[in-house]
Amino acid sequence: MAALERLSEYGKAFQLKVLGSLLTDKKFILNVRDTLRVEYFDVDSHRWIVETILAYFDKYHTNITLEVLKVELKKVENEVLKVALKEELRNSYDASKDDLDYVQEEFSTFCKNQELKAALLESADLMKTGEFEVIRSRIEHALRAGLDKNLGHEYNKDIESRYRVDYRPTIPTPWPSINKMIQGGWGPGDLSIVFGNPGGGKSWMMVAVAAHAVKLGFNVNYYTLELGEDYVGKRFDCYFTGHNIDEVNNYRSEVEDVLSNLKGNLIVKEYAPKSASISTIKAHIQKCIDVDLKPDLVIIDYVDYLKSPSRKFAERKDEIDDVFIAAKGLAKEHQIPVLTPSQVNRMGAKDSVIEGDKAAGSYDKMMVADICISLSRQKEDKVLGTGRFHIMKNRYGQDGMTYNVTMDTNNGHIEIADEYDADSMMDNSLLTPTAKQLSRKFFELDS
Repeated sequence: MAALERLSEYGKAFQLKVLGSLLTDKKFILNVRDTLRVEYFDVDSHRWIVETILAYFDKYHTNITLEVLKVELKKVENEVLKVALKEELRNSYDASKDDLDYVQEEFSTFCKNQELKAALLESADLMKTGEFEVIRSRIEHALRAGLDKNLGHEYNKDIESRYRVDYRPTIPTPWPSINKMIQGGWGPGDLSIVFGNPGGGKSWMMVAVAAHAVKLGFNVNYYTLELGEDYVGKRFDCYFTGHNIDEVNNYRSEVEDVLSNLKGNLIVKEYAPKSASISTIKAHIQKCIDVDLKPDLVIIDYVDYLKSPSRKFAERKDEIDDVFIAAKGLAKEHQIPVLTPSQVNRMGAKDSVIEGDKAAGSYDKMMVADICISLSRQKEDKVLGTGRFHIMKNRYGQDGMTYNVTMDTNNGHIEIADEYDADSMMDNSLLTPTAKQLSRKFFELDS
């Protein structure tokens, strides 16, 4: 296919997507900076936007913010241009939602072709004067133009990026005390694990996390390898309405009213244990992206039940390690948080506060994860509706704290104390709390 000679031949919609990419994607600006020329754009408003983007990038080494653009717009004296700029900026941001891989690749190729064409035209004049070294240097520079320039986080240049409020955009948990500990919530590329004993409420916690995210307007993919997807859907009905799992069938109209007001989208997908791998999850995520439903958060209940993506292992531990490393790779590749529950061993199920050495199957999953939390609930807790959250590992702050919990495993409502329990931190080797002790903590939380 012949290359197009002018950017205007691609059409306005294409150019708006290019502007949208330049406004929002630092890596894209970095890769096209040495080949991008303002004169490629024919419209005055587009040229102003590109000039402003490049001037900001050259100084701060990151993409411009909407707040800066608002300030720069106030400096424009031409009222007709100002109106056009506001409209085109709005259209550019709206356009930067789909087809971006194609648009960025095509625009990069266009810029490289223009650079090479200019180099060849200059070389024709240089040949007349015999400046062959200059010709060689000019052609080599043109051929290198547009190559991937992303070296990573350049410490000396990227101070603006790392001190922005949204340098790590997070999805908050339902619990302020936990958000405070992990710098706002689940972050892009994070793998987080919630450990607990069988029947302790881990899956209900996954429902609470997912439901809270959907209420805030995030898209969530919930993969279940233990419970049926229809039943998981019923659990969400319980969470949103507050009705218990054994009575929610009587409140369908109320469920429908609640769902009509949700800001985000929830997809629950069921796989049989050991029938799916991380590659299966990736393929499903791509389907969602194709229909403009890219997930902001992925929950896999459980990663332990996925099969290894590549090979057989003599040891079960090695297979578990491989699956969890693949789950971390999924989070990094798509830059979305991945959250999963995981079991503890029989010794951990007896502890009043579960520590990291009680992870079932492999301790190494703790090493792969960014955030690890345990949910400890013994038989007394299940009767009283109590438990303990323990921060086992935290890449984003302090760990080792234990928080008292009240939870209802009939509808998934969980409350976590605002302050950690200092007594439990003083001595985690205490004997199993009695029902009387647990009851006292429960009423202290409720007061």
